[in-house]
Amino acid sequence: MNKIKKIRNFFRSFMIDGYLVPKNDEYFNEYVSKSRERLKFISNFSGSAGFALILKNKNYLFVDGRYTIQAGIQSGKKFKIITIPEKFPKDVLKNKKKIKIGFDPKLHTEKQLNFLFNSKNIILKPVNRNLIDMLWYKKPKDLNKPFFSLSKKDSGQNSQTKIIKVKNILSKNKVEYLLVTAPENVAWVLNIRGHDSEFSPIPNARLLINSKGDIHLFSPLEKVQKIKKNFLNKIQFYDENILEKKLRTLRKNNIWLDSLSCSIHYKNLLKKNNNVVDKIDPIYFFKSIKNTTEIKNMKKTHLIDGVALTKFLFWLKKNFRNKKITEISAQKKLEDFRKMNKTYKFPSFSTISGTGPNSAIIHYRASLRSNRNLKKGDIYLVDSGGQYSFGTTDVTRTISLDNSSNFIKEIYTRVLKGHIAVSIYKVKKNSKGSDVDRNARFFLKKIKLDYPHGTGHGVGYFLNVHEGPQSLSKNNKVNLKSGMIISNEPGYYEEGHFGIRIENLIYIKKNKFEELTMAPIEKDLIKKKMLSKKEIDWLNKYHSKVKKNLFKFMNLEEKANLIEACSPI
Repeated sequence: MNKIKKIRNFFRSFMIDGYLVPKNDEYFNEYVSKSRERLKFISNFSGSAGFALILKNKNYLFVDGRYTIQAGIQSGKKFKIITIPEKFPKDVLKNKKKIKIGFDPKLHTEKQLNFLFNSKNIILKPVNRNLIDMLWYKKPKDLNKPFFSLSKKDSGQNSQTKIIKVKNILSKNKVEYLLVTAPENVAWVLNIRGHDSEFSPIPNARLLINSKGDIHLFSPLEKVQKIKKNFLNKIQFYDENILEKKLRTLRKNNIWLDSLSCSIHYKNLLKKNNNVVDKIDPIYFFKSIKNTTEIKNMKKTHLIDGVALTKFLFWLKKNFRNKKITEISAQKKLEDFRKMNKTYKFPSFSTISGTGPNSAIIHYRASLRSNRNLKKGDIYLVDSGGQYSFGTTDVTRTISLDNSSNFIKEIYTRVLKGHIAVSIYKVKKNSKGSDVDRNARFFLKKIKLDYPHGTGHGVGYFLNVHEGPQSLSKNNKVNLKSGMIISNEPGYYEEGHFGIRIENLIYIKKNKFEELTMAPIEKDLIKKKMLSKKEIDWLNKYHSKVKKNLFKFMNLEEKANLIEACSPI
């Protein structure tokens, strides 16, 4: 009997008509451990965002525009693929009579479910046993490595100073407690990191902080032994299983819960005896503003990463015509270059290495089945990043493999114009991500083209490669502030043919964006006549900076390549 039939067999005993399976785990991390890949287990979909809705006679897989093509390939035989925000579950279910949808209350927030299923005919029913776990008998084992601390040299600010910031905002908002449920925020406020995510140094833990500055940390106790000495008696450590018991003891308090990562389970538990304040955890905003040490270390990290990526690009250009290079072998070669520096830890996300039609899959992941050779005449898109001892990187380059298509060159140049429009944008007091996003799309929209993802996302400091609250996207209304790090990555994707993306990380310094990423931008795909003098000047200035920074790290042949790659257009 297949998995979906087994899930449906549970419907009668739990008195439901359907069941919701999200990508996220109980900690709401973007990248979940293999033992919590419930969505992949039931649907075969491996993307980092999405959810399945299994009904008695039909199955739906909801993803955003980055994953529509990938979801169709991986899951299209058993699931109807729906792209959000074109349609939501409430749209799919609107013609049905009363329908009961079961869900695990530990895996969903109230805000999320209300938005997705807000319809009179839909009844959401909490199911306190996870139906996927009930039939997933042979789960992979998780790593059980201890948490570790960052020194002030690498963090730029000690945890006590950060705790005071949190304490002050609690007092200002007249709340007694903040329940920190997002591991990335626990990591930031305590200057700790862990090994609980494949691509991010996340410590799966939760914090309870009160307005006096008292802190309770909940996690597997074996993971905190190394960090205890750094906190003396300033933190009380508990096993993660004690969290519910502790929360039940709270009475008549104002308690701030994170609307993005506090599950319905914990919210319901607390609101029985307390007044719940349901809004975004203030730590996201503190964390988004990088201090001078973090910016300095991120620059150092991007220099190291730029050396590795640039050496790889030169190797690729030299060898693709006479050596068999595949998407997978190219990806491995790039990581080999990164591994040459001892500060490199692991990738910051699953590398996107795609050529030909595979490059049109926005979050493509090469497999033995899909693996293509890099062929003369195609283009090659590589989107990759690394976690280093003192920083996180994310960069995309689209490379010409002797491609001669005028159409591809026109589109590439329009994407580049959008990329430059972001970089030269003057950040005003009330500038928002949506304002910048509009500028990035302008040149594609002139010929009625667009891309189905945001122009940029916030980036963590030796933390999540995707972090908020800031982003460059159509609906982001968060004010852009000095110290924020954001990606700049417009693109274009023609299904079945090609994909183009150019990505640098940038940070805000007062009223302008400064480049962090140091690697040449492909010139062989540029139509110079389409660029203004201002755009040409930007590109030449950027390349001059890349050459100056990377030159001493290259061997003789690479130095010649760098001079050519960074020469004025």
